[in-house]
Amino acid sequence: MMREYVIIADSTNDMPPEFAMENNVDIVKIIYQLDDEVYGIDKHLSMKEFYDEMRAGRMTKTAAPNIHQIKEHFEKWAKEGKDILFMCLSSGISSTVNNAFIARDEVAEEYPDVDICVMDSICCAGGQGMLLYHAVNNKKNGMSARENMESLEEIKHHIIQKFTVDDLTYLQRGGRISKAAAAIGTVINLKPLLHVDAEGKLGAEQKIRGRKKALNQLIENMGPAMGSYIDKQEMILVCHGDCDEDADYCIKLIEEKYKPKEIIKSYISPTIGAHTGPGGLAIFFMGDNR
Repeated sequence: MMREYVIIADSTNDMPPEFAMENNVDIVKIIYQLDDEVYGIDKHLSMKEFYDEMRAGRMTKTAAPNIHQIKEHFEKWAKEGKDILFMCLSSGISSTVNNAFIARDEVAEEYPDVDICVMDSICCAGGQGMLLYHAVNNKKNGMSARENMESLEEIKHHIIQKFTVDDLTYLQRGGRISKAAAAIGTVINLKPLLHVDAEGKLGAEQKIRGRKKALNQLIENMGPAMGSYIDKQEMILVCHGDCDEDADYCIKLIEEKYKPKEIIKSYISPTIGAHTGPGGLAIFFMGDNR
């Protein structure tokens, strides 16, 4: 008989909040700062409020959940005798997974019979959301925590993650581009197309002049990336930094061009939105190779 287990994800997964609530997913909340004010645990903003504060010029800062935070979640379920499947932001972007491995080892000493499965998603934001979507379905289909993780370890290499930003300021603040490149790019209305590579790190693909052209090219680039998955898209996730109309525009194009079974729209969480800014738009889907 399969042991009971709980799926835990961090709050960067970018699935709509109700998905976790409806499927009993435990969420490790990640804090973020606007100037000197800390949000994410005891104090919250709506997604629109968060992006409006960024537009108003407030400086953002993020931090990975520490070992103690993650350990609290593991201990809670271990005390109930439940196994654990934990997934989080890519190790190529965050220290969360390394903290989780330490927390796992500490909890395992006290609860040796509990199987605590920690996986590096090598995914960013909605990429982790795609994994979470599959993890929930795998659990419903009867997979144990360990079997589920083994399945996800294969799936994660086929999750394609492409995005663009509207304002280069935030990439510059995060050290992704230089001040000079941001200034020149802004003047000539340059919109980069980016992706998350096979190691879970951010990479650049193209530079397009004009927002609408960038969105169109983003959708166009999905086809070659899908490869043999082009007719097997169970779910495509579209996440946005408070640019709802642009998200709807992309969804319409995706529906017409690729006809997936389902498209889910959601916000880019503050942890990632702090670095992509208002107007960030990301698309997550299945493909042959990253």
